[in-house]
Amino acid sequence: MATNNKQNKQAVDYFLISDAVGSLVQDVYQSASVQFPEVDCSYQLFPFIQRLDSLQPILNQAKEQGVGIISSLIDPKMQDYTEKFCQDNNLFFYNLVAPVIADMERRFHSQARQKPGIRHKLNDEYYRRIEALEFAVLNDDGQHPNRFKEADIVLLGISRTSKTPLSMYLANLGYKVANLPLVPEANLPEIIYEINRDKIIGLTNDVNVLNKFRRERLRSYGIENSSLYSNDDRIQVELNYADQVYEDLQCPVINVADRSIEETATLILMFLNSEFNNSDIDLT
Repeated sequence: MATNNKQNKQAVDYFLISDAVGSLVQDVYQSASVQFPEVDCSYQLFPFIQRLDSLQPILNQAKEQGVGIISSLIDPKMQDYTEKFCQDNNLFFYNLVAPVIADMERRFHSQARQKPGIRHKLNDEYYRRIEALEFAVLNDDGQHPNRFKEADIVLLGISRTSKTPLSMYLANLGYKVANLPLVPEANLPEIIYEINRDKIIGLTNDVNVLNKFRRERLRSYGIENSSLYSNDDRIQVELNYADQVYEDLQCPVINVADRSIEETATLILMFLNSEFNNSDIDLT
């Protein structure tokens, strides 16, 4: 159960019920709960619930605790049973998938299969993700630049601009991502100028944010904070160098300061798909 235990704040509990891994219901819950920073929202995830005899104890527990239920159950019988139980016991209930399936059935004049877990079967998409993850690991931190032409996306940035976590996140979506650290004293590999420029994304950050991240990294290694690595002047030199590289390459640049990995990844994919011109997002 994911909980926060801060003092003097109201605790609001939800049960998240899924017939698969539960990523959808968790994402929606997180998107809603962050809108209430003054409240400690706690939840418990129940994944792979595909039978009524597995569902009933969860519902009984929800009744005892008076929690709300958010689900992504696909099976209509499971949906209806949960909804009726919640109505009878005055519990909040919302199914994320049912309204969308109902509209699709109406719009497409077709009956849904109503089969749980189809998304997570070992299909071609799954194996593409595995291949992309292996590629990201192999081509992290400037390793094997000769393979950059095989990448769907090439991320450039100085240290602590989220290159590696972005590579892994995008790889989990099926994109082959390589990343290259930018260091003023190191020459760029020539292949950077040979690959399709539309694949290249420059990452930057704010000096104060980089200083904080780098100090924390040094502290974790037991190194004094007086290191050049976390010096503001040095950081500015690196940022200026990166800006010059991005200008030379004419690539889009995203400032990752105060942006989540998910948000930055979405911006990257918008650039990749030439969709950014239709948005109102400030990249600076």
